[in-house]
Amino acid sequence: MNIDKITELLFSLLPAIIVGALAFYFFKQHIENEAGRRRYLLQRDMKKDALPIRLQAYERMALFLERVSPTKLLTRIHPVSSNKEDYESLLIESIQQEFEHNLSQQIYVSDACWDIIIAAKNTTIQHIRKANMLETTDTANKLREVILTDLMDTQSPSSTALSFIKQEVSEMW
Repeated sequence: MNIDKITELLFSLLPAIIVGALAFYFFKQHIENEAGRRRYLLQRDMKKDALPIRLQAYERMALFLERVSPTKLLTRIHPVSSNKEDYESLLIESIQQEFEHNLSQQIYVSDACWDIIIAAKNTTIQHIRKANMLETTDTANKLREVILTDLMDTQSPSSTALSFIKQEVSEMW
């Protein structure tokens, strides 16, 4: 008789156990779904807040590339003497100062974009140094002329990097 009461008790508890397990499963799914929804909303709000800051960083890097573009750089910075080494140093120092001024922007741009910006800066500096090493370059004004003449044949590194920035910003939408 004892076994009959235990089996009867088990049969009467079985529906309650099944309902309890189903309720636990559905509540667990609901809680996980709500946590995911909250995470999504938080990420969406963070992206919305971060987008203007990222766009501003891309704008500043575009301005940097424009300022260190050899044609703009040579137009903005005039030689103080006829010594070509002094003028080379002045141009390179100006590029370095511009770069250091915008160094913190690397946080907001992609790694690929930052690498291209650094490559554009370094290529511009190499271009200036190479033009200074030519034997035909004997004065600061001749250095300006050689750099500008060389740029007529090729696209400046700044324009290449600027094209990449424009492409990356257009993909952010």
